[in-house]
Amino acid sequence: MKTKSGYVAIIGKPNVGKSTLMNAMLGEKLSIITNKPQTTRKRVLGILSEEECQIIFLDTPGILKPKYLLQEKLAEYIKTSILDADIVVVMIDITSDEVSDVMESESVRIVLENKDLSKLAVINKIDKSNEYELNKVVEKLSDMKVFNSVIPISALNKFNTESVVANIKELLPEGPKYYPDDQLSDADERFFVTEIIREKVFEKYKEEIPFSTEVLIEEFKEQENRKDYISAVIVVERESQKPIIIGKKGESIKKLGQIAREAIEEFLGRSVFLELRVKVRSKWRSNPNILKSFGYNTDNE
Repeated sequence: MKTKSGYVAIIGKPNVGKSTLMNAMLGEKLSIITNKPQTTRKRVLGILSEEECQIIFLDTPGILKPKYLLQEKLAEYIKTSILDADIVVVMIDITSDEVSDVMESESVRIVLENKDLSKLAVINKIDKSNEYELNKVVEKLSDMKVFNSVIPISALNKFNTESVVANIKELLPEGPKYYPDDQLSDADERFFVTEIIREKVFEKYKEEIPFSTEVLIEEFKEQENRKDYISAVIVVERESQKPIIIGKKGESIKKLGQIAREAIEEFLGRSVFLELRVKVRSKWRSNPNILKSFGYNTDNE
């Protein structure tokens, strides 16, 4: 039996719904989702395996003009994902994106100029728009004559997401499966626990706090007949941010720990003891050495 397999990069501006779409297509929550932009910081790989095909999705950070070193690294993740991909899904938010702005961004231009790359345009959040607006955007994208298909969806409501999967299957090249059928991602449990804690920071805190934080797992101990022990550090940029995370008499971090622990237990399917601490690393988002220690590639290639 011939199989088809390939890498599919999902790209678009912040908050367009890339992570929601990937989770919907996988039927599993792998990428963290919040209502704030720039939630996804690292390339998250999700694997959809069926008898005759395997799709490896690459969820990427949102496309923006970098203002500091971390954002430059995120932009590089997007470019790397495009170079690795057999198919690229360009997502448009019908409620806020101007098609011309999206198409003029550097990452999308790389996609459009590559004639050997299969491309899908996916128009998201159509449940918040009207037929006239939708038809206008569909026509604009179709007239470009660069996309294999233009697909309107609502990722949040899982409306027409199966059409995206069907189109991807049609475009997949023939080839062997890269991963075992029961594998959902190439990342380990520590990575997903880190992402869950970071998601809860994004949900609980306002303004600049979420964007100034990073989460590191210092200890992850699986224990027989006892709860797993997880010790995590929330890194902030300024001393003034530390008491905001901790809260009066430690109430904020205690609440954060509770909601994060419950989400981790649901994801892992077992009980855990979660310990959270806060550390300050001044201007870490612009420090190449600190970024490297946090797992961001800062080498100039």
